[in-house]
Amino acid sequence: MTSLLDNPTISVLPAAREFIQSKHQLFIGNEFVDAADGATFETFDPATGSVLTTVASGGAVDVDRAVASASAALPDWARTNNRVKAALMMRLADLIDENLELIAQIDSVDVGKPIATVRFGDVPMASDTLRYYAGWANKIEGSTITPGFPGAYVYTRREPVGVVGAIVPWNFPITGAIWKIAPALATGCTVVLKPAEQSSLSAALLARLIAEAGFPPGVVNVVSGLGTVAGVALVEHKNVAKISFTGSTAVGIDISRRAAETLKSVSLELGGKCPNIIFADADIPAAAAVAASAIFFNAGQACSAGSRLMVERSVYDEVLDAVSAEADKLVLGPGLDEGTTLGPLVSASQQARVNGYVERALAQGVEAVRGGKALGQDGYFVSPTILAGAADDMPVVQEEVFGPVLTVQPFDTAEEAAARANDVAYGLAAGVWTNNLRTAQRMAESLQVGTVWTNLYNYIDASVPWGGTKASGHGRDMGREGLDKFLQTKAVWNAVD
Repeated sequence: MTSLLDNPTISVLPAAREFIQSKHQLFIGNEFVDAADGATFETFDPATGSVLTTVASGGAVDVDRAVASASAALPDWARTNNRVKAALMMRLADLIDENLELIAQIDSVDVGKPIATVRFGDVPMASDTLRYYAGWANKIEGSTITPGFPGAYVYTRREPVGVVGAIVPWNFPITGAIWKIAPALATGCTVVLKPAEQSSLSAALLARLIAEAGFPPGVVNVVSGLGTVAGVALVEHKNVAKISFTGSTAVGIDISRRAAETLKSVSLELGGKCPNIIFADADIPAAAAVAASAIFFNAGQACSAGSRLMVERSVYDEVLDAVSAEADKLVLGPGLDEGTTLGPLVSASQQARVNGYVERALAQGVEAVRGGKALGQDGYFVSPTILAGAADDMPVVQEEVFGPVLTVQPFDTAEEAAARANDVAYGLAAGVWTNNLRTAQRMAESLQVGTVWTNLYNYIDASVPWGGTKASGHGRDMGREGLDKFLQTKAVWNAVD
């Protein structure tokens, strides 16, 4: 199969082509090194299925080296003047902006997502997040306490938790990395980043930018590798104080079990089965258009994907027709094609998984209003699929499909909608569409999720906390709350007599 980079109709920056096809090493102590045993793995072009390049595959020895580097850097970085920390983070943000198109093309090729999504969403979000947390570096404060003992007073210190193992998913490579690195650096922690093996290339470029920005050796290390090898070694390492993970619920459970052996702190941003609930009094055309983008954005490969559309019965047919019409407008193609609005899935295994959910639903009697058939073209594409008639207990309704597959179901009352929306294992996010303020507030209170969007969807900002409940994990990224998981509190007692 021919790589997308060899397609003469696709415009690729020479620097992007050279970088993608180059040798990618580990980044430990500000040095680029091969894996200790020389191991590598292949990374694939999701649009064609062809091999893009090889990436160093770190093992336990490499993780140990990276953790040792981060541990050695920790005391000095924790004591570094906060203005210096902020300046380095700002410099990294500037470098990301200066290399915006390069990063966008790398992630577009590596993941398969439309280039506009990365160019106008992922990369600016990464630099914005760095700047937001740079502003927090000198605002981390303790408190004073008057205890119930005469002649004593207490103050508290908020201190870095230590070396952080940051494990990020493949669907938002540059953004996911910065979401974890930025607050960790602002609090004085050092980091070992383990990117997803399906999309490690922008992390390799990020390592170069970290060195160029002037961060001291060991403050940020990047160890690419398999989750079952490098990821496990990082989670089980006795000198890693904190694991911050984003990914599937199954892997999150495994990480929690392994981390318990060393009693390290763990925060998890996991999967979602997000309901998007449209009431009859909503702006139906606007709601339907956004409902389509909520599921088909990034080919449904987002934990916040609005994969379960629930519609008040009196407008059910109207909404179903409108969402189907929006799906008909989508253009399947490689991410680097400027006309593409729906790219491939990230891997052959993910394509097979998504097609399996659809096939099982159809076998259970669900109707495919749109899509529903496997595509025969090269690459890992799945047709945008809209399913009607699915029962609440079916896997396609209960489980995270992580592909461009939407179930549409009717409801009759707000109470029914909330109860059914909550009757899943997940609790990440939900959308509510109504022009009735009372209904909106009642639903926001009733829905068991970490985020509720009202008359909009998929809005995320560095200043707003993000995370879930139930099987969607615990802890929060972003916002003031995003600092908490990287800090620990020390109480200091003082005699005044």
